[in-house]
Amino acid sequence: MTSLATAPAGRGADPGRPSVVDRVLAALDTVRDPELDEPVTALGFVASAAVSGDGIATVHLRLPTYFCAPNFAFLMVADAFDAVSAVPGVTRADVVLDDHFAAAEINGGVAARAGFVGSFGDQAAAELDDLRADFLRKAVLAGTDRVARPLLTAGRSSAELAALTLGDLPAGPELDRLRARRAELGLPAGDAAPLLVDVTTGAPVQPDALVRHLGRARLTRVSLEANGGVCRGMLRGRYGDSPGRGEVPDEGGTFIPLAVLTADPSVNADRETDR
Repeated sequence: MTSLATAPAGRGADPGRPSVVDRVLAALDTVRDPELDEPVTALGFVASAAVSGDGIATVHLRLPTYFCAPNFAFLMVADAFDAVSAVPGVTRADVVLDDHFAAAEINGGVAARAGFVGSFGDQAAAELDDLRADFLRKAVLAGTDRVARPLLTAGRSSAELAALTLGDLPAGPELDRLRARRAELGLPAGDAAPLLVDVTTGAPVQPDALVRHLGRARLTRVSLEANGGVCRGMLRGRYGDSPGRGEVPDEGGTFIPLAVLTADPSVNADRETDR
């Protein structure tokens, strides 16, 4: 019988020498829910991870509902497969999505590297590159609000923000995250890049579009964080208090009540522009 190596998320028997399971979990930390822009580990989507003595990594993923969108699910399973396959010491990756109506198509298609169209045939209109790019643009908008909002709260104007570059901002994980998402889209992400850019073209946001851009960034961030809270709640409802590997407990996030949102001038101005 082949033995399985397991370890608590993030630590092996010797903290100075990560196990293969630790490396698998670290690789899964890089896999994100495309809609929420959060790691599948932190969200609790990794039900289990194990590596056999001969290097076969078996990962089971779970989602909040049986009917989660198959295109989103496919992206997560495919990304997990690629990430785990690249881990040193892994000879084969078996990534399995459990308890999902399209699990057979997704699991079989990912294992065969068939792509989304090859997995779903006539039910799929196209591959998912455009969908992934759309979600990345939303992640950039949300990330822009995360780094810009403290500046606005401190009294900086939108015009002052438009004059800032990424290199002008204080270092920190949110800035690193924003740079990474912009780089994935091919948008400028170096120190000289403007803080506020069009998420499609990368061009600096023009003065007459600043308030609208900041309002859109704000709403996008709140939407992502609210959806993340809903997904965590549904996952708990489905699987109880059984934590996923590497799950980060939800402590309320930064959900902002509608009353606060509607009192935000940048959001109101954005709505006026949309009328």
